[in-house]
Amino acid sequence: MNKGRAKAYRLRHPDRRLTGEIILPASKSISNRLLIIRALSGGQQVIRNLSSSGDTKMLVQALQDRSPVKDSGLAGTVMRFLTAYLAVTHGRWVLTGAERMKERPIGKLVDTLLSLGAEISYAGKEGYPPLIINGKEMKGGHCKIDSSISSQFISALLMIAPTLKNGLQLELEGTTISSAYIRLTLALMEQCGVRSTWKGNLISIQQQEYKSAEITVEPDWTAASYWYGIASLAESVDLLIKDLGKSSEQGDSVIPSLFGDFGVITEFTHEGARLSKVGSSIREFNFNFTDNPDLVMTFAVVCGLRGIRFRMEGTDTLRIKETDRIQALENELIKIGVNLKASSDGSWIRWDGDNYPYQDSFAIETYNDHRMAMAFAMAAWKLTEIVIRDPHVVQKSYPDFWDDLQKVGCSIS
Repeated sequence: MNKGRAKAYRLRHPDRRLTGEIILPASKSISNRLLIIRALSGGQQVIRNLSSSGDTKMLVQALQDRSPVKDSGLAGTVMRFLTAYLAVTHGRWVLTGAERMKERPIGKLVDTLLSLGAEISYAGKEGYPPLIINGKEMKGGHCKIDSSISSQFISALLMIAPTLKNGLQLELEGTTISSAYIRLTLALMEQCGVRSTWKGNLISIQQQEYKSAEITVEPDWTAASYWYGIASLAESVDLLIKDLGKSSEQGDSVIPSLFGDFGVITEFTHEGARLSKVGSSIREFNFNFTDNPDLVMTFAVVCGLRGIRFRMEGTDTLRIKETDRIQALENELIKIGVNLKASSDGSWIRWDGDNYPYQDSFAIETYNDHRMAMAFAMAAWKLTEIVIRDPHVVQKSYPDFWDDLQKVGCSIS
C-alpha cells in the first residue's frame, strides 16, 4: 500500500476471521544490541536478518556516520546504548534526540558512567539529553545503579563492560524491571565470546575481547503480540506466523502462555507458530508486567474490547516511553467504554468492568507512539471500523504492519 505519511487510516474487516500467514519483523532489541557489540569489537560479527525498524536504521546511521553529532530521534535504546558506547569511543561527541527524548531522564546512567571514569556533561537540562561526551578509555570497576528505572541503562553498561580496564562489577539496587532484557543482553554477549556471572544482585564481567560470530536475528515477539491480540478478538483463526520459534531469550515470548487464557492456541512447527482459537470464559485478567511493559497496551485494548476487567501492575515505566502511555491509554480507552484507573505513580492500572456508552466507529490518536497505533488497530476485528491517526508511527518498530493487516483481509483506506 502507499507508504506516504497519510493523516489517518480507516480500518475495516469484512468477516472478522483471521486466516493466512505473515512474516514478522526481526527483533529490534536483538538487532540493536548486536550492532553495539559489533561496533565495540571492530566489526567481527556477521548479523543476518537485521531489523528493518526505524530505530535500528537510526542506530546503523549513527554508528556509520563520522559526524560528531549523533541524533537518536525518539529511540530510547539508541540514546541509551550510544551514551555508553560513545563514552568508550575516542572523540568528542554530542548526543541528542527529538523533543520527547529530551524529556526522558538519563541521569542515572550518566552518573554510573561517571563513576567508572567517563567524561559526560549536559548540554541543557541536568539529567536529560542532549549530552556532551568525551570518549576515552575507562577504568571500570565496581558501581551501583538503580535497576527500577530502565533495563536499557543496565544493558548499555554491560555491553561496554569487556572494554573497561577493570571490567565491571555492577550492583543492582531496587526492584529490577525488564530483567528478561538484561538476560537477553548477556546471552548475546556470550554468543560473541564474553563470559559473565550474575549472582544475586551482582553482575560481574572481566575485561576480555568479543569474538567473531555469525548470528541470525529471530522474529520480534513483541510484534507478535498484536497478532495474538487480533486472534483473541477474531471469530475464527488459522494464522501461521512464519519462523516464530518456541525457544527465545526475548522476554515477550511469554505471549503464548498469557493468551492461552484468552482462547488462543499455539502450535509450533518447523514453519513457525500456527495460531487457532477455542472458546474462552475468562472474566478477569491480573498480571504483573514488570518484565514485559511493552505488552501492557495490547492486553489493555484486548480486555477492553472483550469486556474483561483487569488489573495490571509493573506499569511504572509507561510514563516515560515515547509518550506517557498511561495517560494516552486513559484518553483513548474511554472511546471503547473503558474508564481506566491508575495509581498516581503509575505502578498499576485497572478497569473494574464498568461499561460506558461508545460508538462503533471512532478515531484513535497515536501520540507519536507506534504501540498505540498497533494496539488499537486490533479493534478492526471487533468494531465496524476504527480510524488510526498518524499511522506512519509504526515505522519505528514494524514498518510492514499495515501491509500485513491487508494480507489477512483487513481493508485500509
